Amino acid sequence: MNALINTPDTVSDQFWADQAERLEWFQPFHTVRNTQYGSDHTQIEWYLGGQLNACYNAVDRHLTNYAERTAFIWEPDTPGESIRITYSELHAAVCRVANSLRALGVQRGDVVTVYMPMIPEAVYTMLACARIGAVHSVVFGGFSAQALRDRIVDCQSQWVVTTDVSWRGGKAVALKANVDQAVDGLANMTVLVFGDGPSDQWVSGQDYRYSALAPTVDADCDPVPMDAEDPLFILYTSGSTGKPKGIVHTTGGYLVYAAMTHQCVFDYQLTDVYWCTADIGWITGHTYGVYGPLVNAATSVIFEGVPTYPDAARCWEIVDRHNVSIFYTAPTAIRTLMAAGDDYLGTTHRRSLRILGSVGEPINPVAWQWYRDAVGHGKVHVVDTWWQTETGGVLIAPIPGHISDPKPGFAMQPLPGIQPVLVDESGQVLAGACDGFLCLVESWPGQMRTIVGDHQRFLDTYFKRFDGYYFTGDGATRDAEGNYKITGRVDDVLNVSGHRLGTAEIESALVAHPMVAEAAVVGVPHAIKGEGVYAYVCLMEARSDVRVCDELMACVRDAIGPIAKPDCIQIVSGLPKTRSGKIMRRILRAIAAGNVDDLGDISTLLDPDGVAQIIADRQVVSG
Repeated sequence: MNALINTPDTVSDQFWADQAERLEWFQPFHTVRNTQYGSDHTQIEWYLGGQLNACYNAVDRHLTNYAERTAFIWEPDTPGESIRITYSELHAAVCRVANSLRALGVQRGDVVTVYMPMIPEAVYTMLACARIGAVHSVVFGGFSAQALRDRIVDCQSQWVVTTDVSWRGGKAVALKANVDQAVDGLANMTVLVFGDGPSDQWVSGQDYRYSALAPTVDADCDPVPMDAEDPLFILYTSGSTGKPKGIVHTTGGYLVYAAMTHQCVFDYQLTDVYWCTADIGWITGHTYGVYGPLVNAATSVIFEGVPTYPDAARCWEIVDRHNVSIFYTAPTAIRTLMAAGDDYLGTTHRRSLRILGSVGEPINPVAWQWYRDAVGHGKVHVVDTWWQTETGGVLIAPIPGHISDPKPGFAMQPLPGIQPVLVDESGQVLAGACDGFLCLVESWPGQMRTIVGDHQRFLDTYFKRFDGYYFTGDGATRDAEGNYKITGRVDDVLNVSGHRLGTAEIESALVAHPMVAEAAVVGVPHAIKGEGVYAYVCLMEARSDVRVCDELMACVRDAIGPIAKPDCIQIVSGLPKTRSGKIMRRILRAIAAGNVDDLGDISTLLDPDGVAQIIADRQVVSG
């Protein structure tokens, strides 16, 4: 790791060529990169000419030395007997799933939608897609049938892999039933189902049971050589419009960056037991739950459940049971466990921990301090990581052994090869200690390549506002020592429990209700989630009964999923607008947060007096 950190020119082609040695290539690359940023033309290509297979690098190449090494320890939702899966067993399972997908007609380049809980079969399916050259599109199992359908249609997927049910916190969610709704009326769909639940809604010629199909296929499956720039997966993230963005990551660059950052950021050693709590429906679950750890031959924990079930000691009991040394989770989970009280910590010792990681949103200093001192006995290194679905891996973090005194609330400094800058509204680069818009100067291998079906949106979103830079959409503060603190989104995207949700998507769900004339959604500080959802709703006629709010909550839950459900719905007679009709969300954000004395100039509003009534009816969002 010292060679990595002390490389003199960390953005040189030689540096990135050296990092590519972490993988095995079927065909060596002839050009490290061909990259150029611009609002009219952006070129991002890495390891041109190289061929490899992501599944081979994650599984097969470890069979010589680590066949009997544990790849995964699976912990079910309800406390019980855990399951250990060796690399040899992982290989066999992945080959069987891969051949089952082929038997259903999946070919290289086809998109397979994965809608599954945190069970080993979900990982098998991801790796099986990579093995045969298919592109996996994992959809979070907490999303609704409509949200699933939207993503299936957008990426033109004709295959869905799911389970009968998902278990979280002792409650069953009928995933197959959601899939049935999602694919209803779509042509040429094929659904592969893990589990042996009831088949009363079975559609002949569409639905297939894996337990029946697997014994009929061959046990061996050769990995397909893929070009470095061939797509590996699509993962949807919310944008500032109502339509989620299908982020495309490619095989070579993404895998190099996942392996490098997993080892570098967490100081991963083969003696470690590593646990990333993220669901595979999010990018963290992809990069640091599946690909990064497996490429590095790690032993990882997969947890099906939630941190507080059956009580708030669950995570720490798992840490003790399996001697977890690296624990990576979201600030929302940290704050939830902190709020439960330290009594739950007292039943465990957690002596195996040496690295504690945070991901998804900036962690507040109080939670950071509790995480290090109460959970880690004040002896562990806290790694507060900043990155995005679009970046593929961590960009800014305090690297263990190289930043000895991290500042609570700061992501600290960029990783080798990463060049952040802060710019002002006009795109001028700011020097020294300052606040600004966070941009990246150079490309890196894990960077997204495009948005499914809309490359112009890719250019407009990330390269148009500040020409010549990649714009992250985040604001940041930099101190005199060059440490970065991420201050949050500067566009219309919320970060709820570390998950990005587009305000437009939530607003679309609200206005779908026949009683709603107009809606505006903003973020509000939330003690547990970090950012909550505050909705202002104008009705067709004057009504304020609770049933309307309950119905609106249900609209959002059904259209997107429970994670997007507003923490508060305030019925208003009108929204603050400029004379040109633009909703002043700045004012709505300030009111929701309780900053009613700092609304700024409201003289340009069409109806300035209406703001007073919104303030009077404001509701308090509690964590």
